[in-house]
Amino acid sequence: MTNKLPFEAIAIIGAGTMGAEISLRSAEHGYSVCVYDVSREAIARTRDEHLDVTEARQRSGRMTAREARAILERIRYTTDLSSSCANAALVIEAVPEVLALKRQVFAELDRLCPPETILATNSSSLRVALMEDATQRLDKVLNLHFFLPVREAPMVEIMGGTQTSSETVDLARRYAIAAGLTPLVVREQSTGFLFNRVWRAIKKECLRVVDQGIASFEDIDRAWMIMYDTPRGPFGQMDAIGLDVVRDIELVYYGESGDPSDRPPQILLDKIARGELGIKTAKGFYAYPHPLYEDPNWLRGARD
Repeated sequence: MTNKLPFEAIAIIGAGTMGAEISLRSAEHGYSVCVYDVSREAIARTRDEHLDVTEARQRSGRMTAREARAILERIRYTTDLSSSCANAALVIEAVPEVLALKRQVFAELDRLCPPETILATNSSSLRVALMEDATQRLDKVLNLHFFLPVREAPMVEIMGGTQTSSETVDLARRYAIAAGLTPLVVREQSTGFLFNRVWRAIKKECLRVVDQGIASFEDIDRAWMIMYDTPRGPFGQMDAIGLDVVRDIELVYYGESGDPSDRPPQILLDKIARGELGIKTAKGFYAYPHPLYEDPNWLRGARD
């Protein structure tokens, strides 16, 4: 397997939900991975999550103890940024959706990484062109956007900046394919890339319908789940993403357009103000770990 991999080692910057999933997926497919975060607590949570996932897969018979051990041995965890990327051929930034922070991270990575290292951002909406000039390697930067949960949506969007080389894009495609992910190449720069432009229109309208009192979020989710036979609806999906992340993405669009209709709706802001951020806080539009949308009786409209 190893000789098929385009990179010997990669680094993931940010040990949040997305960083944890990207790193585990990469290690499962043979990559040597280093996970960095400034927070020791975040590192500990990600390490525990990796242990929990591999143990659950062993119990279900989908993975042997030997396979689990090999995967975990490929992952290193650190709070030292310099050591995390010193030998990485690909570095994937997965920090919060704040442009100033991402530019700061890109500048630091550019300083610390070998000159041949490719720098990728996992941003959900921000074009790499907005952060590329924080580096001296404009031909080696790109968007590499994963979807949550990675196991349910095994695909990645790839989009270059103003001077990204075709070789960089091709290496990113090869990385994705080797990690069992379908590469989706965005040919022209686009805020929201490919899928998220479509998804953004859906979630924006869903939020507006509820914010205007037209329908409940439960009925919108019921309609979606029945029509498309999905395990959750748009509001359940927003809970999985994190409502604070949804707000940050909406602010990117609003910052670009200035259109009042692009502002995050009040229903979303109220949830965030109460600390109801979704699955990660056990409360968002639904309560977790057992949200109502998992109940067949709820889907039939028998209860809310």
